Amino acid sequence: MERHDILIIGAGFAGIGAAVQLERAGFTDYLLLEQADAVGGTWRENTYPGAACDVSSPVYSFSFDQAQRWSRLFAPQPEIRDYLERCVTEHGLRPRLRLGTKVTSARWDEAQARWIVRAADGKEYSARSLLPCCGGINRPSVPQFEGLEEFRGVHFHSATWNHEYDLRGKKVAVIGTGASAIQIIPKVAEQAAQLSVFQRTAAWVLPRLDHEFSDLEQEVLQHAPLLRSTLRAALFWRNELTGVAFRNPKLMKLGERIARLYLRRVVKDPVLRAKLTPTFVMGCKRILLSSEYYPALQRPNVSVVTEAIARFDERGIVTQDGRHHELDAVIFSTGFHVADVVAPFEVKGRAGADLGERWRREGAEAYLGTTIPGFPNLFLIFGPNTGLGHNSMVFMMESQIAYAIGALRAMRERQLASVELRHDALRRYNDALQKRLPKTVWGSGCASWYISSSGKNTTVWPGSTIEFWARTRRFDARSYLAVPEASRQGAAKATRGAAATAGA
Repeated sequence: MERHDILIIGAGFAGIGAAVQLERAGFTDYLLLEQADAVGGTWRENTYPGAACDVSSPVYSFSFDQAQRWSRLFAPQPEIRDYLERCVTEHGLRPRLRLGTKVTSARWDEAQARWIVRAADGKEYSARSLLPCCGGINRPSVPQFEGLEEFRGVHFHSATWNHEYDLRGKKVAVIGTGASAIQIIPKVAEQAAQLSVFQRTAAWVLPRLDHEFSDLEQEVLQHAPLLRSTLRAALFWRNELTGVAFRNPKLMKLGERIARLYLRRVVKDPVLRAKLTPTFVMGCKRILLSSEYYPALQRPNVSVVTEAIARFDERGIVTQDGRHHELDAVIFSTGFHVADVVAPFEVKGRAGADLGERWRREGAEAYLGTTIPGFPNLFLIFGPNTGLGHNSMVFMMESQIAYAIGALRAMRERQLASVELRHDALRRYNDALQKRLPKTVWGSGCASWYISSSGKNTTVWPGSTIEFWARTRRFDARSYLAVPEASRQGAAKATRGAAATAGA
């Protein structure tokens, strides 16, 4: 069994960020486990045409690594993946990175006060602390349509894009009109002979105010740290200002007015415009940014279908109005299982407590999205209720990492075997959080992926990112039960002695 002080699971933004910050804090005995054959997480998996970030790159990047030559303000997927690969190399993480290592279980060993982690290849790892950095956008959601198995054409999810299939000249359907779909549709529309866009709910869309950086601008930003940090700060605070409206739904009226003006200016056909006009409060579902989506829907080879899908058959889709849509290929842009959070692998804590079972029964909960009673020395990154609708998740992730490192420092300085969140601390925190959510745009009544099947919002943080940063800035030891290393060793020795006596 391979032993380390810390195990990080997942080598996307969170895992890479955690590894770098641990090194900087003097925690060098760690291992970074990644199930795939390359790093990147979401930005490794999602390779569909048009894939790009909808948060500006100077903000959607590590605070400690800003010297990147971005080609655009909103970077495309290949650049973000290359950025993460570069971070791994330049920050010296590769010797501590294990690719192709899929974790299947993690179990807390009370006697050792360590996590025992098992991989799919049968190998086991032992660690004092565990940092799962697995994210939430990694389980594609495909609705169970009647007759799908009968369809003779090609079908795939946007997150598992079939690059071998040539869409040129084909009759194609895109099901869904969310964040991925509005990036995919303009690209597919350029290739397909006919594109049918199946829309269940019209989304609020704002123009993406993108900017292509010239070679000179890239050079200046790369070598001018003050200018770079000024741009980052300006973009961050602009985003943060919009967050006020998410917490005060009446203020969203201004955003709705801007979105309607944009729709009216770009879409001239009143029938199509009516189809594309949302009927819910802006922000209740994810606000989408695109300057190409509306123009693509007006191409002569594109149609927007708002009738519900009744079933599939061998040749395509039949909608509720009885119309048959003949198709060669279907692309599911139907999002991911996010709100019904379960542990990314089997996690068993103190006394065999099963995290997945607990979350399925009670709904996902974690203190500051990071720690859970019954699971000592476990620090989730991107845990429940850390999602945002207005700013960069990298900021939230770095805040959680700082909090986890604060806990690890406390353990090192006070010679603690473990720290475990108190039940009352989680109860107070989560009760207060759930009381705030109904007052936000996410509580305004629409059905969204933020809400679990039981009606609980387990996804979104209801405050500002600055509030979250302030609450995670210091490890609040009073919310935790601490076991000193000496006490643990004494208890373990007594247990062994009692067992030996009983055996005699």
